[in-house]
Amino acid sequence: MPRIMVINGYQISIWSNENGEPIHVHVSKKQPSANSTKLWLLSNGQFVMANPNDKRIPYKDMRAIISKLNTIPQIIRTFWIAYHGYEKYYR
Repeated sequence: MPRIMVINGYQISIWSNENGEPIHVHVSKKQPSANSTKLWLLSNGQFVMANPNDKRIPYKDMRAIISKLNTIPQIIRTFWIAYHGYEKYYR
């Protein structure tokens, strides 16, 4: 799983086999996995949690991560397209 960056100790990664899913990142404190907390990139450049009920990452930390990602959606988009070869949004 390619790591894009680290924000406040959390790894921001993309999974290698996404089977046509919309652009998103996986957020994990330790080893990334397919089950890591997922954040969708919306067509308006904002990130949202794929599962708002996911409580594995404290709210304060998730808010800071989303806030940072919302300032750099183009970097995530560009990385995703270069790695996966397509562009698709959750909504």
